[in-house]
Amino acid sequence: MRLLHTSDWHLGQTLHNFDRTWEHQRFLDWLLDTIVAEEIDALLIAGDIFDNANPSAASQRQLYRFLQQARARSPQLDIVVIAGNHDSAGRLEAPGPLLEAHGTRVVGHVTRGADGAIDLERFLVPLTDKAGAIAAWCVAIPFLRPGDVPRVPAPGAPADTGAATDMDGAAGDGAAGGQAAADESGAGGVHDAYLQGIALLYRQAYALARARCTAGQAIVAMGHCHMVGGDASPDSERRIVIGGTEALPASMFDPSIAYAALGHLHLAQRVGKQEHLRYSGSPLPLSFAEVGYQHQVLRIDLEDGAARAIVPLPVPRAVALLRVPARPAPLKEALAELVSLDLPDLPEHARPYLEVRVLLDGPEPGLRAQVEAAIADKPVRLAKIEPSRRAVAADEADAALTLDQLAQLQPDDIFRRLWRQRFGDEAPDDQLSAFAELMLPQDGDAAAAGAKGRK
Repeated sequence: MRLLHTSDWHLGQTLHNFDRTWEHQRFLDWLLDTIVAEEIDALLIAGDIFDNANPSAASQRQLYRFLQQARARSPQLDIVVIAGNHDSAGRLEAPGPLLEAHGTRVVGHVTRGADGAIDLERFLVPLTDKAGAIAAWCVAIPFLRPGDVPRVPAPGAPADTGAATDMDGAAGDGAAGGQAAADESGAGGVHDAYLQGIALLYRQAYALARARCTAGQAIVAMGHCHMVGGDASPDSERRIVIGGTEALPASMFDPSIAYAALGHLHLAQRVGKQEHLRYSGSPLPLSFAEVGYQHQVLRIDLEDGAARAIVPLPVPRAVALLRVPARPAPLKEALAELVSLDLPDLPEHARPYLEVRVLLDGPEPGLRAQVEAAIADKPVRLAKIEPSRRAVAADEADAALTLDQLAQLQPDDIFRRLWRQRFGDEAPDDQLSAFAELMLPQDGDAAAAGAKGRK
């Protein structure tokens, strides 16, 4: 059978306040054509469907219209959707019964029974081939928060799996795997309940899938997580766990899994140099940091329980992102390059987004006005001006202060120190005067201060 792996659509996202609905629709239209042209049997969407937990009605309509059209154009298509860290699990799952009637399975969150055991059955989705026979089992696990995972005791303590027990030893296998995963993650043997709990849950779900498999059927995993060594986009990916302890090792996936369809990282990449563990990446550049990414979806051909071919399918970029200059340059050079831009005239919604990168020696109050004047007749959309300044090393006097020294600082002292750190020089008199004017109390503030003093 043939799968298509995609993730991180971020429907509803704006790029520096520019609406991107048209771009997302262009991608979805291309994806519909690709599903038909490539004769896809199952579409795996690995999280972050929406850009935020409270998507607009228009964004939700865009998703549901796509799901309806995909099933209409490819009647045998199975669609599996998991929630990402940007999604609201409950909102994504709300229309689940209706979607299931049309071939779409949505897994948004972890549920537990009255005894506290995790319902592993809901993670298991059968995938059928063109003849309607089950050709693979998908272990579809959404983004996991610390409260979602089973509890893993510290070494030497009795196990508490927090999961179903009718799994032919799955809990025991998972506990061992969870400990191995924690060791490989670089924790130095320190017990980490969150990481071990995730590894345990994956292994328990995999064991259940393995028990269902018959000869020739493959097991495919889905997840929305940050794997060890994954290359993250600095400007558009939200940290999953504050403190940076979210990275998971590749060992959490059983070696016999045919393919792992991952979401969260926007750059398409392999995990641990293993061909069958993949991030598809986002289909659109979600920040200017992603200008150089090759955005894509992945086609996976399964045969005899294994992935025989994994083929990237490049996603056409509907709207260009321009960085001018390519590297930060002095203002005069940057303006000259903007003036020389020669671009085709396009409708407003299709015009390139522009980031201007300027190297400054000091404050430039009229920067935006100068940039706007340089592109006044250009068919572009100014999304961002990125000023950078020469690196300035703080002197020893500015490196650290005691609490007593901090208590003695006045606002103008702080202003002077920040100016030196940022620009490597003393603040000019006109800037000090302007700051002092800002700090002057207003008439009402002065009267209130006087009344307080008289009390």
